[in-house]
Amino acid sequence: MAVKRHELSFEQRRALTALISNPVYELIPLTTALEDASTLPAGVPVTITASVRLGLDATLDLAERLSVLGHPVAPHLPARLVRDRAHLADIVARMTGGGIRRLFVVGGDGPAIGEVGDGLTLIRLLVEHGHHFDEIGVPAYPEGHTAIPSDVLLRDLRAKQPHVQWMTTQMSFNPGAVAGWIAEMRRQAIALPIHLGVPGAVEFGRLTRIATRIGVADAARYLMKQRGLIGHLLQRPSYAPESFLSGLSATLADPASNVRALHVFTMNAIAATLEWQREMLERLS
Repeated sequence: MAVKRHELSFEQRRALTALISNPVYELIPLTTALEDASTLPAGVPVTITASVRLGLDATLDLAERLSVLGHPVAPHLPARLVRDRAHLADIVARMTGGGIRRLFVVGGDGPAIGEVGDGLTLIRLLVEHGHHFDEIGVPAYPEGHTAIPSDVLLRDLRAKQPHVQWMTTQMSFNPGAVAGWIAEMRRQAIALPIHLGVPGAVEFGRLTRIATRIGVADAARYLMKQRGLIGHLLQRPSYAPESFLSGLSATLADPASNVRALHVFTMNAIAATLEWQREMLERLS
């Protein structure tokens, strides 16, 4: 469904325009990722995933290269890929030496390779280490997590809140569920700014090709967390998030929601995502 100007209030159009104009682009550190990223506008923020199969070095290599090119980069750091305090110190030194000032801490997939088993533990170790990152982000789950009860997710967000600067929501296709979750988080005194996770302009063939390249197990874990994506792509050959965003526009326009940015899961389809962004801004103007 295309967004029509008359369907949205001035405040809603303004909020959508501000978010769509300045998104955070998520990249997967495949061998072609640097080439894929070459079409990004100068200086736009990016975040880079990490996985068991591709390894943490692939994430940090791409982060360092994009940082040199002038992009504010927030690489994912999975707790389960950190062996111990010494390993963490080496990772932090490498990031800061590469000019990386932002970090996204996740629990990670697969078994822990050492003594760090979850994101909260890793954040506490970073605080203990005396890190000098400007900002740290953490994930959030408007429609729940496949393996973690909702009360535990809320408890952990409360514990993380004093030490981090934003939370990024996992992909969702239900604006009502997301709006309800945002309102509940604010009632629960979770005040962190939100980066709203949305898929970019994704087509089914590309998704399956990437699943093959990152490994079937990693892809399965990723898609379990991005509930609804496969169902949407099976119903149509491609997906773009305008219907979801227009359905959430009242929440996005409410300052109390504190939705600070869009986090676009690009699947490295940068050109298609930029074209979607251009078309959406034209419609909103």
